[in-house]
Amino acid sequence: MVKLNKSYHWQGREDTEDGQNGLRWHQIIDTRQQINSCALLGFECDLGVAANKGRIGADQGPNVIRNALANLAWHADCDLFDAGNIVAATSLSDSQHQYTQQIAKNLDEHSFVIGLGGGHEIAWGSYQGLVLHLRSGSNKKIGIVNFDAHFDLRNPAQKTSSGTPFRQIAEFCKTNSQPFHYACLGVAESSNTTALFNYAKQTNTRYLLDIDCNTNAAKQLLEPMLKQVDELYVTVCLDAFAANVAPGVSAPSALGISVEFVIQMLRWIAQSQAAFHYNWRLADIAEMNPNYDIDNRTAKLAARLIYEVVGGKFSKL
Repeated sequence: MVKLNKSYHWQGREDTEDGQNGLRWHQIIDTRQQINSCALLGFECDLGVAANKGRIGADQGPNVIRNALANLAWHADCDLFDAGNIVAATSLSDSQHQYTQQIAKNLDEHSFVIGLGGGHEIAWGSYQGLVLHLRSGSNKKIGIVNFDAHFDLRNPAQKTSSGTPFRQIAEFCKTNSQPFHYACLGVAESSNTTALFNYAKQTNTRYLLDIDCNTNAAKQLLEPMLKQVDELYVTVCLDAFAANVAPGVSAPSALGISVEFVIQMLRWIAQSQAAFHYNWRLADIAEMNPNYDIDNRTAKLAARLIYEVVGGKFSKL
């Protein structure tokens, strides 16, 4: 089911004295008509978090992120549209299927799509939506960059969850004779078992530990993959950051990676498309859990990251 009371979430300050140069996100949403456009699609779901034994509450994440976005200054050169939320019911697979359909629809209609989570089970729906958008028979190779403290490569044999999406993708790629191009930046060794590291090695997963994350190391890790892929999907799990920076997540991190590192990498990914010949049209933010946020820190962080993604893709400054 798709739903959203847009007027409630898109409210904020108006600087009328500054005219068209004083606009904010809530004044841009669903108003303009340009060639370039960015769509926001929420996934109200924490069924995967519950199945992964995490703290529930991420289903309320999308609308809280919208509230944090509403008052940000607008600098991008594109249209901005709100495609509403997919609301999870009792079946995780059914909800992911609905989300997949809407991601594909929005990719068909817009230049760029950003998913608002929701647990990291959003990743399976996002990836499948990109595959559906590209249509069957496409030879285009998809790359995934995940900023995350966890590989999320758990075995889905018993039950899929927020911890299984990238293994589901790996198995999908194997079944369909496609390469699995996956890089995870910010992995916490203390939060991932030997079995997960072994599976990462088995699938040629590229990764950086949280203590090793810097822009030079990340660029060196990603460049070979980016040169091999045609389409790119970037996902940011908010538990990649330290608990004092992002307390509103299902599994808070003791160490985490820096916000500056992620922003620099997002900008670099946006700027590197022409050089490496890939197309970045899909991103999402996962694990926003308002139940455990403090002073809206995590929501504001999620909004800033989305701001940077849109700015990187459509900057006019």
